[in-house]
Amino acid sequence: MAARKRASSISISNKPDPSEPNSAPSEQKMTRKTVSASGEEFRLAPPKLGVIFVISTLLCSLYLYLLCFHYKVDNELKRSILINAGLSLVGFFVTLKMIPVTARYVLRRNMFGFDINKRGTPQGDIKVPESLGIVVGIVFLIVAIIFQYFNFTEDSNWLVEYNAALASICFMILLGFVDDVLDVPWRVKLVLPSFATLPLLMAYAGHTTIVIPKPLVAYIGLEVLNLGRIYKLYMGLLAVFCTNSINIHAGLNGLEIGQTVVIAAAILIHNVMQIGASVDPEYHQAHAFSIFLTQPLMATSLAMLAYNWYPSSVFVGDTYTVFAGMTMAVVGILGHFSETLLIFFLPQLAGIVKCPRHRLPRYDPATGLLTGTKDGTLVNVYLRLFGPKSEKSLCIHLLVFQALACAFCFILRHFLAGWYK
Repeated sequence: MAARKRASSISISNKPDPSEPNSAPSEQKMTRKTVSASGEEFRLAPPKLGVIFVISTLLCSLYLYLLCFHYKVDNELKRSILINAGLSLVGFFVTLKMIPVTARYVLRRNMFGFDINKRGTPQGDIKVPESLGIVVGIVFLIVAIIFQYFNFTEDSNWLVEYNAALASICFMILLGFVDDVLDVPWRVKLVLPSFATLPLLMAYAGHTTIVIPKPLVAYIGLEVLNLGRIYKLYMGLLAVFCTNSINIHAGLNGLEIGQTVVIAAAILIHNVMQIGASVDPEYHQAHAFSIFLTQPLMATSLAMLAYNWYPSSVFVGDTYTVFAGMTMAVVGILGHFSETLLIFFLPQLAGIVKCPRHRLPRYDPATGLLTGTKDGTLVNVYLRLFGPKSEKSLCIHLLVFQALACAFCFILRHFLAGWYK
């Protein structure tokens, strides 16, 4: 989801729309030559690689230190992780190159929007290509598929679930792009992830048990409870929650991708900590499986963030938000840390007033600041608590809050270890 207002109609004609301005002024480094709805003479603003370097350094430094120096990770496993990281880096550059090309094509099909949070300014009249999340999704899938050649054998126990996970993610990308094109009603969006998880649920052969928290064992009389098919229902509901959480906590340039890369970094750190603290090979494989999907997600998302950071040159669309949510749900399920994943998503649960769908703050062109409305999304709640802010400042504050929530999760796990489970 992005802060945009779609064109009132979608046409596949190559004739320019006379109601649209032939050109629009740009701000700072934003240079465009979109002179018609057909997308001819289109030139995208350069990616903000300096911002991406700072963000990736802050988020990846601890993970790389833990993986390469702090923990004694099995050499074969570390080799697979580093190969995956190398392929992910290639995916980063491929995504950077593909975004301008794809942006030109979506504009030719009148798939663009206007930035509502810049309404009343010259930037608010610029046609911004949307649904560019399809690029991230496709490059992610290609990287994940090629990685199989380096890591899995034909008789690998994880190969079936790995491909089932990719099938679910691919299904979600397709449904997200359909939503961007057809503008599916919200009540339908809520159940789309349920269909996308079917390949994973059908192929899932892992355990269906949960460990009862130690304080409750005396009351329940069991230490381990087998949920059977109910566990698979829980898996489907987790996918619905993750995909819609990313979709709802959005509306600012860089917010949906920013929260994804922050959570992805937390997932990577959690996985390598669990690998380093355990001697169980199967436990290692479960968390390595999560790393194999999270690294490409983070790399391709950072490439998209280079174009989506304020001021945004492209919109990611629902294609990206549901893809990112599904990917993180899959790694949480197959990595067996769904409880931890839910705590990582704590800011998405922070709404005070019931608000079942996306709501944007109010923009004041005179001051250039955003003001919170009475709707219950975290964006509006934060603005009501701390006052009006610029879009860029608000996005940074919310991403810092997301990082603090992830840090709180690690602290909580540390203090509850040995007492809770």
